[in-house]
Amino acid sequence: MMLTSTDARVAVDAVLDTFYAERIARAGASGSQYELLWRRMRDASRGGKRLRPGLVLLAHTALGGNAPEDALTAAAATELMHTALLFHDDVLDADLVRRGEPNLQGRFVADALESGLGGEHSRTWGDTAGVLGGDLLISAVHAFAARINSPARVEIHEILDESMFVTAAGELADVGYGVGAMRPDAAEIGRMMAEKTAHYTFSAPLRIGAALAGASAEASAELSQIGAALGFIYQLRDDVLGVFGDPDTLGKSIDGDLREGKRTLLIAHAEHSAEWARVSHLFGRRGIDAGDVALLRQAIVDSGAAAEIERLLTHEGDQVAARIDASSLPLPLRQELRAIARRCAERES
Repeated sequence: MMLTSTDARVAVDAVLDTFYAERIARAGASGSQYELLWRRMRDASRGGKRLRPGLVLLAHTALGGNAPEDALTAAAATELMHTALLFHDDVLDADLVRRGEPNLQGRFVADALESGLGGEHSRTWGDTAGVLGGDLLISAVHAFAARINSPARVEIHEILDESMFVTAAGELADVGYGVGAMRPDAAEIGRMMAEKTAHYTFSAPLRIGAALAGASAEASAELSQIGAALGFIYQLRDDVLGVFGDPDTLGKSIDGDLREGKRTLLIAHAEHSAEWARVSHLFGRRGIDAGDVALLRQAIVDSGAAAEIERLLTHEGDQVAARIDASSLPLPLRQELRAIARRCAERES
């Protein structure tokens, strides 16, 4: 029987709670600030969708796996990787808020400011917490994978390592595009999306679950391709929400992508239009006000880029649905994957 999303969340959260409790206890002997770091890492890890561990458990169960403890351990490892990457991503993007609350470094920045440190030193303190927190969790990912008893353990280590390898390339490109170090075309932006999001969010968790189930190479390859397509849709919707979403629903500002000059397909479709040319000097300027941000949003709409991305989302959704239906995967898994594809395209957070 396949776990519901609620069952998966409860089971994974129990494993993660134990992990953080152990690390907090160990850190307590090393000094108050180190224990505080671990407590805040635990707090910052709460409240997510648990999408990645859910995919591990889904693939493992649907493909006939009989190693529930190993699957749960692997699922928790994918969530630790996700949290690690969020910590690092917030440092790279200079963000201090996530899910509507101060993020890991935001809390350390607030402490430093309250103690009387200046802004620059406070940001250094916060960024240090974010970088070290991410590093600690990346190390823990492989410590978790080492606990797996299945013969698939080596393959899972390799999938996790590949995820970090690919995701780092995507993150480097994303920042490079934003600061103008590289001038990407739409194909290069699409590749960055696949590297930054699709691999570790969809392809890797599905492949890990399949490996634990002893699935065939054909099933693993199909899941990898389907995962890549799901990740593209997920990131495409994320980019739209980053400009047009509801900040209360998202738990973060929707001005950041425009102020940072984030290069997305939305921008790639807008930037050759006359509407965008009139406001392009505002793009990527952190000091712009709310009125300037509104002008950029309106230019994206008037250029037809927003409508074009919605058409692309519909097209890609149809394509991945056809790929899922044509696969050799079991019917219950195909049904679940189709539902996930719809949620990726239609989600509001």
